[in-house]
Amino acid sequence: MSGSPDPVPAVSAVPRRMRQLLVVLAGVVLVVTAVVALALPSTQNTVVDYGVVDQFAIAGLGLALAAGVVLLGRSRVDADAAGVRVRNLVVHHQLPWAWVRAVRFERTSAWGALLLENGDEISLHALQAVDGERAVRAVEGLRALHAAARADDAVPPPLLYDD
Repeated sequence: MSGSPDPVPAVSAVPRRMRQLLVVLAGVVLVVTAVVALALPSTQNTVVDYGVVDQFAIAGLGLALAAGVVLLGRSRVDADAAGVRVRNLVVHHQLPWAWVRAVRFERTSAWGALLLENGDEISLHALQAVDGERAVRAVEGLRALHAAARADDAVPPPLLYDD
């Protein structure tokens, strides 16, 4: 049977090791602030007496700090035949494959990147070197999706001079 080639599967990637580390760090922050909050009433100085309100304030601060630490790991990359969606710490990008020149992940890089047609580069914090084989599979999947989407593009003529 001759038919269209099998579609390339969609790719999703998140920073696994970083998320694990951040959860442990958030737990440490919670434990430390809980110990401080529980020990606070027994601490007195000549100016201030600490009370229950101060304990709740320290505990609330600990919860806020732990939530902030966990939010650092929310990076994500999702890609399909239509394009790629990148969510880094605060910046979100949704790009069609026509805007992407290459998917880069060099040996010396901590994370991957998308090289755009206009020369810009977007970091992919979800593809981290410490994730090892997971990151390699995700990069290979992104490259396969990129190649499939750009297969019908015209080949640019060769440059006369290489700058």
